Amino acid sequence: MTDASPDFRHSTPDDLQAALDRDPSLLARWTDLTPLARNEWICWMTSPKKQETRDAHLARLKEEVLSGKRRPCCWPGCPHRRESARKYFKN
Repeated sequence: MTDASPDFRHSTPDDLQAALDRDPSLLARWTDLTPLARNEWICWMTSPKKQETRDAHLARLKEEVLSGKRRPCCWPGCPHRRESARKYFKN
C-alpha cells in the first residue's frame, strides 16, 4: 500500500533561490538533480523550526550538492508526499 503522490513538489524557498542565483556551479549541479531529488533537498532544508538550524541545513545542502550528493543523507524522504504523515505538518 502506498499513498505517496509523485506529483507533490515543494516550491523553491527564497534563500535557496538566492544561493542558486549567486553560484553558477551550484545551479548547474542543482538542475542536474531529478525533480524528486530537488524536492527532497527542499523539504529537508525547510523542515527545521529554528532559523539557525534551517540556515545550517542550507549551508550543508550547498556543500553536499556541490560535492555531488544527490539526496540528503539519512533522510527518510519527504513526509508531505505521504497522506498519513501530512497531519504532522502545517502546509
